[in-house]
Amino acid sequence: MVAMDATIIDHRAGRMSAAEFRAFQEKRPDHERWELLGGVAMMMTPPTLAHNQIASNLQQLLNDALERHAPSWLAAQRPGLELASGDYTPEPDVAVIDADFEEGQRFVQKAYLLAEIISTTDDVAVPGTPRNWIDVKRDLYRAHVHCQAVLMVSQDCIKVELELKTANGWVLSVLEGASAELSILGCGLRCPIGALYARTPLAPRSAASAPKPQSTTRA
Repeated sequence: MVAMDATIIDHRAGRMSAAEFRAFQEKRPDHERWELLGGVAMMMTPPTLAHNQIASNLQQLLNDALERHAPSWLAAQRPGLELASGDYTPEPDVAVIDADFEEGQRFVQKAYLLAEIISTTDDVAVPGTPRNWIDVKRDLYRAHVHCQAVLMVSQDCIKVELELKTANGWVLSVLEGASAELSILGCGLRCPIGALYARTPLAPRSAASAPKPQSTTRA
């Protein structure tokens, strides 16, 4: 999840249906990121470089695991997610979806894992409610019938909140420290959470691991 811009689209007293929002979104440039919060369209500010790197790391780790464990699934960044509630159209930072999709497709109806890279600016309130958007997103993701795992990945420290769906309901695990193990058996993923932070300020590349310049020999 990234910081919210103050831009709110005033459409029919500030509210849109999901269908109206999708029609509006189709006319916006691809680089803009919009989400529907409680029927109000809001534009997100660009994410930080660390946010993007963490999302890319998670996507790659998931796809590597899925290729072996569940090749009919794919980890993708920022798919639009269709929900039963027409007042909300979130874009998860990373989601595991069906690998078979159409050219030009923006929205999916099924997601099996949903992840957010959270930041200190996630305290924006959903219009008309006292609740933060990140908390509402968590509830929406858990309510999605196909979702089996929800991840909330911190951006300013090495910490992951993992919720897994079980026969007895959702079970929360809080993982902290680079060596803590992230295990999502449904996706075939098992790795230290430090791998999510590779090449970020929390886990920069060491000089020893950087590529060495090639030497040339003159005749």
